[in-house]
Amino acid sequence: MKQVRKPLADSPAVHDQVYDSIRQALITGRIAPGKGVSLRTLAAELGVSPMPVRDAVRRLVAERALAINPANKRLSVPSLTADRLEQLSLARLWVEPELAARAATRVDAGLIRQLQAIDAEVDEALRLGDVDRYMTANHAFHFALYERAGADVLLSMAGGLWLQIGPFMRVVFGRVGADGLVADRHAEAIEALKVKDADGARRAIAADLSEGMDKMRAAVGTDA
Repeated sequence: MKQVRKPLADSPAVHDQVYDSIRQALITGRIAPGKGVSLRTLAAELGVSPMPVRDAVRRLVAERALAINPANKRLSVPSLTADRLEQLSLARLWVEPELAARAATRVDAGLIRQLQAIDAEVDEALRLGDVDRYMTANHAFHFALYERAGADVLLSMAGGLWLQIGPFMRVVFGRVGADGLVADRHAEAIEALKVKDADGARRAIAADLSEGMDKMRAAVGTDA
């Protein structure tokens, strides 16, 4: 994990920064499923005292992004069963295409340029097989779009869903490799956004999510 370069004071700013750092590590899959980690280890990696890490972990457990083993107090990403994956998939397909459709009615040239630049970063990461770069850029694309929707409740829901699914998205990326992730639904979404086509944006994002979740279902089935 990237270190937080802040004083080791127990202040609200440090607590928020630690939470954001751990949250981003989960979303981009840098905290791997099935591997326990201690509060002490996280604190050392972030360069802070255990107190803000403990506070961040409490929040992330409440958001179902982390689980605590009662026997040894170690933290881990909750396991992904087929049933849980199906629920996450349904929730994402309810929430995220709606955000895309709402964003389409509020799009401007600046957002189009931003999304094109991020999508170029996604493509380059795929070409290089760079997992970290892909995960970061893919998240950035979706949330640059969703934030334009002006729908804070839906945006918060989408953030929580990505928090739970991020570690497993990284696992799937590692298994299928770049060749398995080349369908560029982002480009389709951008084309729809250019003409403020809400239904087109909805369809493109729904297809993007469905294809990714199908790969995750296959991965879960293989593990089973």
